[in-house]
Amino acid sequence: MSTVTPAQNSNTQNSAKMIKTLTLIAMISGLLVVLTFELTRPLIAENQRIAVEQAIYQVIPEAVDWQEYRLSDGKLLVASETTEGISIYAGFNQAGALAGIASEAVAQGYADSIRLLYGYNPACECITGIKILKSAETPGLGDKIFKDLDFIANFKALEAKLNGEQSALENAIITVKHGEKTQPWQIDAISGATVSSRAVGKALNDSAQYLLPRMVNQLTTIKQMSMEDETK
Repeated sequence: MSTVTPAQNSNTQNSAKMIKTLTLIAMISGLLVVLTFELTRPLIAENQRIAVEQAIYQVIPEAVDWQEYRLSDGKLLVASETTEGISIYAGFNQAGALAGIASEAVAQGYADSIRLLYGYNPACECITGIKILKSAETPGLGDKIFKDLDFIANFKALEAKLNGEQSALENAIITVKHGEKTQPWQIDAISGATVSSRAVGKALNDSAQYLLPRMVNQLTTIKQMSMEDETK
């Protein structure tokens, strides 16, 4: 018959105390993480809002004012905290006329997903600029997508025309090897950063193929809403 020695009993008690201590530390750590997240969430959201607002004016060059809408189930509504759907930012020029719309697009890059905001001008049916909102691409290579001026120049008037049925782009937006661009809907890739360049092209094409056909009939709605706001 075995007996529990004082040393064994002490070890058991020490183990129990250690488990309780570790459990308490884990609970406190978890609480601190949640508390930190909740305290910083408003600040993070505000910083993101400011970043998007600044980006709107960059991708819609003629805009001096803007309004956010949400596209949901084929309907366009003025954005609010309870409104769900795809965010559409309408930019208005000095005269109050619609200068263009902007929306976010995302695609997988080399290191992580690349999130960007792009502007679209219905008058020329073209993309008028992009602004990278999130990227973790390789410094000196992939990060050239928001530093290389020649690459950025691709998006001053990148063709994004719809087909005759207005159901899709007439020509898909694609990224081609550096120096091989021959069409207005093509993106001239950055030499040495092909993956990141293609990710930008894919993000734009995927978003435009889905969004623009659904926005064709909504542009009049935006114009009407803006006119109603001016008369109030």
